[in-house]
Amino acid sequence: MDAQQIIDHFQHVIIQIATPQGTGTGFYIKSENLIITNDHVVKGNSEAVISGRSLPKQMSPVFFNDAKYDLAFIKAPEGIELPEIKLGSGLSVKEGDQVIAIGHPYGLNYTATEGIVSKSKRLQRGLNYIQIDAAINPGNSGGPLVNANGDIVGVNTFIIAGGDNLGFALPVEYLQEDLNEYKQYFGKYTQKCHSCGFYVTEETLDGGEYCPNCGTKLEFPKLKPEGEYKPTGAAAVIETILEQLGKDVKLARRGPYSWEAEEGTAKIFINYNQDGFIVCDSMLCMLPKTNIGAMYEFLLRENYNLEGMMFSVNNQDVVLSTFIYDQYLTYETGLETMKALFANADKYDTILLEQYGAQPRVTDEN
Repeated sequence: MDAQQIIDHFQHVIIQIATPQGTGTGFYIKSENLIITNDHVVKGNSEAVISGRSLPKQMSPVFFNDAKYDLAFIKAPEGIELPEIKLGSGLSVKEGDQVIAIGHPYGLNYTATEGIVSKSKRLQRGLNYIQIDAAINPGNSGGPLVNANGDIVGVNTFIIAGGDNLGFALPVEYLQEDLNEYKQYFGKYTQKCHSCGFYVTEETLDGGEYCPNCGTKLEFPKLKPEGEYKPTGAAAVIETILEQLGKDVKLARRGPYSWEAEEGTAKIFINYNQDGFIVCDSMLCMLPKTNIGAMYEFLLRENYNLEGMMFSVNNQDVVLSTFIYDQYLTYETGLETMKALFANADKYDTILLEQYGAQPRVTDEN
């Protein structure tokens, strides 16, 4: 298979994963009916947001965690029909082999990078990893490493910070080991003890928190005393506002300080920056192919009339934005500001499309 054939074959089984802590990648194994990812992508969460080109955004429970191998399994939704992909052999990988790393770096949907195997066995963290020079970035974690035959030979796991394309993938044999062991527990949340490798379920957990084999303390997300993730400060206010506006907060989360929601035909991105500003950008339509001047005049007039919001054009994308400084954020002011943005985003998108010949926004397919 050439690179394009491999990329096309995998596009429907690559899953984007989001938790309150961030985003990552997973892939669907039909023979096991599971979504595979890294443990650090979903660590501490009993469920995660999953979405894909053939999979609507939804919550799904985490079935399995293995901190040592940095692997996790997520339940696949009922009734999905996705292509079958094959697990190859990571042990057969040789230096110089061509590979493709597929994932969602920095939250960008479906990116594939080509490279070669720099070292077939590189000892890191007590395990042999496949070292590659294909660019792997944050968000790629949990995605498949694919060989020239279109077989998965590894799970993209980590990079060395500051290194020049120093990426590492866990050989697929480690994944196969966990898949084989998990068969007997399928459907039950199971955790592999990071000390002794014993597979532990809620039923076998000793005293509600210890490995029954070696006595190591384990943390089961559902059994945490503090319960599920709860935002604090400005993030908590933002999520309360989103709920009031009828949005599913769990599905909207893209990390601890980032949210994504839809209103009509518009998509709104909310980011709470380190400088204290809460920036809300609504991605509307694209500039028309002709008669652009009339639209520009309209946008400038509306910028003069609008309060607390402003139109801008980024390349060909029309964006309606507002921001709030966190020191002045209250539930009342935040609700008023975001409610106005959501309403105007849908209204102006319709006006620009119907009256000014704007082009529909190009959606970033999952």
